[in-house]
Amino acid sequence: MDKGKQRNPRNGSALSGRIAWSDIDERYLRQIILLAKEEDLEGAGLAALPSNPGDATTHALAPEGDGQAALAARVSLVPCGLDLIPLILDVYGKGCSWSPQAKDGMQVKAGACLGVVSGPSAVLLQAERVILNFIQHLSGVATQTARYVKALGWCKTKLLDTRKTTPGFRVLEKYAVACGGGWNHRIGLFDRIMFKDNHLALAGAKGSDRLAEAVKTARNRFPELPIEVEVDSLEQIPAVLEAGVDVILLDNFSDADLAEGQALIGTRASTEASGGITLERLPALAGIGLDFISSGALVHQSAWVDLSFDWRE
Repeated sequence: MDKGKQRNPRNGSALSGRIAWSDIDERYLRQIILLAKEEDLEGAGLAALPSNPGDATTHALAPEGDGQAALAARVSLVPCGLDLIPLILDVYGKGCSWSPQAKDGMQVKAGACLGVVSGPSAVLLQAERVILNFIQHLSGVATQTARYVKALGWCKTKLLDTRKTTPGFRVLEKYAVACGGGWNHRIGLFDRIMFKDNHLALAGAKGSDRLAEAVKTARNRFPELPIEVEVDSLEQIPAVLEAGVDVILLDNFSDADLAEGQALIGTRASTEASGGITLERLPALAGIGLDFISSGALVHQSAWVDLSFDWRE
């Protein structure tokens, strides 16, 4: 993860970070590319597979020789996933190359060329749609995140993603958030203790004594992990502070209650606001002094960006 990650002063573990491309397992990437290829050429996912798998159109055309195509932005955007392209080409066939003219995370204007692919024409034609699917989606997440980061403006508060990601695509979508200037919350259930409403209800830990016991048990079992507790009212905060947690999640608080909650917590724990976080609301939240704001909208409300894959004569 990015070296700019925020540390938990209690035990030195990470409260936020940024997934870098080098953090992503190439085997995982090849697996999802192969699945995308099998969907397109072999009908993967269907109970009855096609009797004649393959690219019927390209086979009918039977193109010979090499070709070249440019990947270009039709709108202003933040590109993401460009390093996937050589892996996609390699999964589809040999002899192809990718010449990038942009980098993940940079702002590009409409009309900008992101790079050029070249190689056997049949391979490029088969890989075209899958390349576009990956890059349009990931660039959409990065572009959406950049809008939210801009709306929040310069302040101490970090904008975080959530676990509301497309199944199987979490690491890539969190990488896209990082490319857009956001920060990554926990990656999964394994890297943070996070008591939410359902956990507290199941454990009967709404009261201060039971909550303190639950936090103590969690810290003894997983001393290397930060502990976060969700609250939905100001009245819950004193008991959570008394339990000695690392982060308090203020869920669906009004702006006024967020300010009051931040003042009540002070430096005794890190603060995170979540729930009802909109683009329009972010400027008002910037001055409250929260440590984090998390929003699933960075991913689940993003839209694919418009790219072209234009063949060059």
